[in-house]
Amino acid sequence: MAVFTRRDCLITGVAAAAAAVFPGASVAVGRPRAGLPVGRPRAGLRGTGPVRLTLPAPTGAYPVGVTSLRLVDGRRRDPWVAERPYRELMVSVRYPACAVGGHSRAPQMLPGEAAAFDDWSNFSEVIPKGTVDWGATRTYAHLDAPAARPGGRPRGFPVVLYSPGAGDPRTFGSTLCDELASRGYAVVSIDHTYEAPGVEFPDGRVARTRMQEEVRKTQGNPAQIVALLRKLTAVRVADTRFVLDELGRPGALPGALRRVLELRAVGMFGQSGGGFTAAQAMHDDRRIKAAVNLDGVMGYTQDDFDPANPSTVGMEGLDRPLLLMGVEGHNHRTVPSWKAVWEHSSGWHRDLTLAGAAHASFTDAQWMVPQVARKAGLPRKDVEKLVGTVVPERSVAAQRAYVTAFFDRWLRGQGTDSGLLDGPSGRFPEVRFVW
Repeated sequence: MAVFTRRDCLITGVAAAAAAVFPGASVAVGRPRAGLPVGRPRAGLRGTGPVRLTLPAPTGAYPVGVTSLRLVDGRRRDPWVAERPYRELMVSVRYPACAVGGHSRAPQMLPGEAAAFDDWSNFSEVIPKGTVDWGATRTYAHLDAPAARPGGRPRGFPVVLYSPGAGDPRTFGSTLCDELASRGYAVVSIDHTYEAPGVEFPDGRVARTRMQEEVRKTQGNPAQIVALLRKLTAVRVADTRFVLDELGRPGALPGALRRVLELRAVGMFGQSGGGFTAAQAMHDDRRIKAAVNLDGVMGYTQDDFDPANPSTVGMEGLDRPLLLMGVEGHNHRTVPSWKAVWEHSSGWHRDLTLAGAAHASFTDAQWMVPQVARKAGLPRKDVEKLVGTVVPERSVAAQRAYVTAFFDRWLRGQGTDSGLLDGPSGRFPEVRFVW
C-alpha cells in the first residue's frame, strides 16, 4: 500500500411489454444484451425487514475519492422528454485520493435513486420490492476527498468512462469503478437520464425512467422496435461525447481535479448496452483510445443470433483496441454482431469468456445477489438466473484483473500484466480465450 502525505494532495472542493422489446439485459442468462427487461415482482421473501448489502473493497494502492457533477447540454433537447429544451445528466468522477479521513464513504445510490430502483429495475422480476435497502449500501469512494498528485505521471491520471447496462443506474458498476480508481485512473460514470430507474439531481429532483412509455409507443411493431433500439444507442453515444466535451471545458470540474486528469488518454467500458455504447462511442469519437465491452450485443436486434440491423461499429469495425468479455456460448463465433466487429476491426482485439457467469455477473449484482440469497432466502435458481454459478470472489477478481490489464496496456503503455492478455493464465482458469 502506498503512503501519501498532505503535500501529495490537491484539494477538490415496463411491465411485460418491455421484456418483449428489450429481452435480456441484467436478468438474461448467458446473453450479451443491449436491452432492458421488466418483470413482475415475485411474492415477498423471508425476513423481517429490508436487508443491507455490501460491496467488495478495492485492491489498488490508492484510496478513492468521488465527486458528482450535474452537466447540462443546452445545445440538445432532451430526446425522451420533448418539452425539455436541454439534456441534463449526472456523472460521478472517481479518482485516486491521498487522504480520506473525515470524508464519508459515498452511498451506492442516493435516496431518490434507491426508491426508484426498488420500484422498478432489471431485478424486479426476481427480487421483490422492499426486500433490499438499496440506499444503505456504501461504496469505497469517499465524498470529495482530496485528490492525489499523479506521481511519476506528469500528464495526470488516465480517464476511463463507464456506461451502465440499459435500464441500470451508473452506480451499479461501483465495484469496477472503485477498483480502477484505486489503481490510478480517473473514472467517470454516466447516468443516461430517463433510461435509468431514477437519476437524482443536486436539488433533490428525481428523473424517473421513461422506458416503459417508450416501449408502449412501439406497439410491438418490429420496425418501431428497431428504431427505438437505434435511438437508445444514439442517445447514449451523444451523452458520452458531451461528457467528454465537458471534461475538457474550463470550469466544468473543480480546478484541482481537472489538473490531474489526462484527457489525451481516455478509455471506456460498460456492461450490456453500456458495452455496446463503449464500442460505438469509440467508433464515432477518436478521443476514446480503447474500449471494453462486458457482455453487450452490438446490433439493433431482439435476438442475439440475428444478423439483421447491424451497427456502424459492426459494419466498419475499429482501428483501436477492443476487449470483449462475455458469458459461455456467446462470443465472436456465435453472436453475429460480435463477429462483424471482430472481422472488420484492424485494431488489437481479444474475446474472453468468463465461465459460469450470467449477464448480470458483470455488474455489482455479482457480489450483491448472493447476499440477498443468504439474508432473504432467494432461491438458488434465481441467483443463477442473475449471476450464474461462478464464485463471486473469483468473478470479481478476474474482471478486475483483465479490465485493469487492458487499460494499463493501452492507456499507460505498461505491459505489467505478465502476458495476462496474451493467452490463458493459471491464475484465472475461469477465463477462456476465444480465438
